Amino acid sequence: MKKIFIYILFIFALPLSAKILISPVDAMKYAYGQESEISKKNILLSSQQAARITEEAKVKLDTKIFRIFKAIKADKVLGFGILVNNKVRSKNAVVIYFITPQSILKGIEIIAFNEPDEYIPSKEWSSQFQNIETTKMLRTSKEIPTITGATLSARSITDSSRVAFALYNEVLKN
Repeated sequence: MKKIFIYILFIFALPLSAKILISPVDAMKYAYGQESEISKKNILLSSQQAARITEEAKVKLDTKIFRIFKAIKADKVLGFGILVNNKVRSKNAVVIYFITPQSILKGIEIIAFNEPDEYIPSKEWSSQFQNIETTKMLRTSKEIPTITGATLSARSITDSSRVAFALYNEVLKN
């Protein structure tokens, strides 16, 4: 009886779990090279830092806790990965933003996406987030085109890019 209960609980819990597309560490290795050493750290923003990031990004923060990844090879920092969790419609999407020490967005990778699969932006659309300075203010329908049928996904990822840029400029730069 106990095994049946656990089995039923497991079956019903599956739809509630996040749909992980790739682990953040694997994404970092893909972006910065398999031989790079990846470290991760959680940061807690002070109220002042959170206010500055909100003002710079023009996006209200849902949390003051962020996970930052750093890629190192031969004692040289190759870049950072900033995880940003944002609500798309009613469910969350987690995106990692790869930023170089030269303050350039190298690219993005969608880590988890809980909305239906048809709303996941394509690799082609995501490739627009390459070689962009962290001082830019990306906006949908301006610098980044929307996606037909997935406008909220595009807006969420673009808004989160501004949060990642502001977080990098406030906490990690220099």
